[in-house]
Amino acid sequence: MIEQYLRIARDNNASDLHITVGLPPMLRITGNIRPITDIPLSQSEVEMFVKSMISNSQLNKLMTGDDLDFTYVSEDGFRNRVNVYRQKGNFAIAMRLLNSTIPTLEQLNLPEILGKLAMLQRGLILVTGPTGSGKSTTLAAMIDVINRNKRCHILTLEEPIEYVHHHKQSMINQREIGSDSYSFAHALRSALREDPDVILVGEMRDFETISLALTAAETGHLVLSTLHTTNVAQTIDRIIDVFPPNQQAQVRLQLSVCLKAVVAQHLLQQVDNRSRCAALEIVVANEAVSNMIREGKTYHIASVMQTHPAEGMQTIEFALAKLVRENKISVDIAMEHCSDPQLLRRLINSIM
Repeated sequence: MIEQYLRIARDNNASDLHITVGLPPMLRITGNIRPITDIPLSQSEVEMFVKSMISNSQLNKLMTGDDLDFTYVSEDGFRNRVNVYRQKGNFAIAMRLLNSTIPTLEQLNLPEILGKLAMLQRGLILVTGPTGSGKSTTLAAMIDVINRNKRCHILTLEEPIEYVHHHKQSMINQREIGSDSYSFAHALRSALREDPDVILVGEMRDFETISLALTAAETGHLVLSTLHTTNVAQTIDRIIDVFPPNQQAQVRLQLSVCLKAVVAQHLLQQVDNRSRCAALEIVVANEAVSNMIREGKTYHIASVMQTHPAEGMQTIEFALAKLVRENKISVDIAMEHCSDPQLLRRLINSIM
């Protein structure tokens, strides 16, 4: 039955399928939750769905209170990212439907600066945004740029593996946290001994992982990763705040040297209510930005983004105004996601 629900989800271009006791199967379509039927699922049905996808060892782990993250390949060959958890004593399932092919940056309508950043030799590139904002897809497209154009060793550390890359110009090895390694930090420590040129860290979620990622970026690797932050300044401050106060000056110095770009991504419902598009805030770490990071003046970075569009930078307000001008999103949606409503109004009025 889970296969039937997945087919319905893909036929309706859903991004997610949710299975919960007492509710019908729910789909997330263009950001909104909708039921597939009006028949609620029973405890035994949900338990059957869970057991059909996992091993006995995974079931034991789940029964001890742990959540499960894994990839499930459906009968039609599509990959799905799965999280199984417990609520009110019952199992529940959240499934993210993944594409079988990796979209290009052009197909995603993303700025060409992302392709140029992907071809850098070293440094740290962060793609940020809330859950479900398309960070993994953007990073997969950037990794594919490298894979198609450079002869190098790409190493990805993911939980779980979402997009499967095939060797092209590059050699690419993908390690899944939980089955191929204990944790991001453990895998990243090992990565430094595995001769990579490019390292993708699925998420920088703790002090040790962030510290190791900075070291890797400093020592000649290109490191790409994600954070659950919503804008550029917040991203830089979040990294610094992870460290104890007596280390923060040193971390600001490290970041000012190794950070190459931050891309803060928002996924927005389009006016047709059938699809979504990305709005990106982008900062490229030029000399001015590096100085602001080093001096703890990240609140000034927005002004640099406004005045350096030729370097590929843009504020979220510029990105939103452009989408309004192209009639892809409504003004109301743009206002919900901007940081500076007055600036957004001025930009919309100046181009419409």
